[in-house]
Amino acid sequence: MELCSDHQDSGNRYRVAILLVNFRAYVELTACLETLERFVGDDLEVIVVDHATDRVAASHLTQRFPWLRLIATAENPGFAAGVNRAARAASSTYLLLLNPDCAVTTDIARPLAGWLDAHPHVGACGALVREPNGTIQASARRFPDVTTALAGRTSWLSRRWPGNRWTRRNLGPSDAGNPRIVDWVTGACMMVRREAFDAVGGMDEQFFLYWEDADFCFRLGRAGWLTIYNPRVEVLHLTGRSSAYARQAALIAFHRSAYRYFRKHSGRAAKVFAPCVYLILQARLLIRLAALWSSAESRRLSS
Repeated sequence: MELCSDHQDSGNRYRVAILLVNFRAYVELTACLETLERFVGDDLEVIVVDHATDRVAASHLTQRFPWLRLIATAENPGFAAGVNRAARAASSTYLLLLNPDCAVTTDIARPLAGWLDAHPHVGACGALVREPNGTIQASARRFPDVTTALAGRTSWLSRRWPGNRWTRRNLGPSDAGNPRIVDWVTGACMMVRREAFDAVGGMDEQFFLYWEDADFCFRLGRAGWLTIYNPRVEVLHLTGRSSAYARQAALIAFHRSAYRYFRKHSGRAAKVFAPCVYLILQARLLIRLAALWSSAESRRLSS
């Protein structure tokens, strides 16, 4: 087990490095690694950056999975920073970002790498992501705009009327079929060409959690790389299991990152609406926090 060690060998020893950023989700991470275990080979390395490490739990992981490279850190600098740290430690042609609350039933690393081998103009490629009940997540979306706060994937409007035109516009393709060009794909399962990752400077660490994947794909596009949604490759995502260990902090981070994305990438004309966007996001945050506190209080009273 390494402690805050960032080391990169010269050259690419592996074809794919699977990068996982963990924060207290040891149960989910263990389950994820168990599904990956039978696909690990000489062409693939698995790196976990473990934030706010529990040394006992981390020791169990490295004993259970001797092929795992675990980088333990005392602090939690956020998901984007964890991805960058893992990428610095990796020595591979491709980087596969995978959430620790994901599970695989088939080899996803090699098919995605093979697809990228055949399409050198593609910088990032996402897979079809399923919920535990089999429904397809909106893992490939349009870049967010002023409507996303009201009609994003987790908004009240999208949950109540998922077929409305604004939700359909924001969420983009979420079906099986052939690979297609999209604006961005979720970092829950995203394979990135190392050359492209380095060309844009990796993830923006000012995004503590959420929206760093949209920002990353936006910068890829600006640098001339395509982002592709490839539904021929599937992964199961137990949504929100990692953020469940700090729900309030995750909600705050989501809304802060949404506003940062708007400020960073909106045109001059759109930025006139920045105060309105900020107020909408703050109102949305307060509503979601109130619902969270109410739910917690109900659970407390019923226990």
